Amino acid sequence: MSRAIKTQLVKYSRLAHERGLTAAFGGNLSIRKGNLVFIKATGAVMDEMTREQVAVVDMDGRQVSGVRPSSEYRLHLAVYRRRPDVRAIAHLHPPHAIAATALIEWELPIMTPEAEIYLKRIPIAPFRPAGTQELADVVADAILQSDAVLMERHGIVTVGRTLREAFYKAELVEESAKLWHLTRK
Repeated sequence: MSRAIKTQLVKYSRLAHERGLTAAFGGNLSIRKGNLVFIKATGAVMDEMTREQVAVVDMDGRQVSGVRPSSEYRLHLAVYRRRPDVRAIAHLHPPHAIAATALIEWELPIMTPEAEIYLKRIPIAPFRPAGTQELADVVADAILQSDAVLMERHGIVTVGRTLREAFYKAELVEESAKLWHLTRK
């Protein structure tokens, strides 16, 4: 089972980079299986991910694998605790979505029928330093009413029952941000 989960994380990590949803070391994906969370290791680069660069932590944040988890593991755990229906999380750094947080205060407008169906709304969580419990808490609060959250000057978090679902919701957020930018011209 863990091999299949790690393979999925590698596939979607590389796809996120390929589609311009993150760059360099930014972003991380995770999958929850029971009391375990499989997440990108600290320092791993999305487009070069391997199964060996997938860390495992339990729901209390204890490292189970020999690989250290991303510094954003607190964010992932907070979301999983607040949303028991969620089995996968995509935290990415898409440029249009991040740029929108410099211009919009509360919520990114929904721009397409697909975003309306799958996201409903896209709130913006206020800035908190990366990797902190404070960031984890504001994102976990915001994700209670939506499957997508923009983090001011940081990136996005989307959730789903599968990693595929969380990933494609991330694409919808970035598409909404691009379309919103186009309407401002």
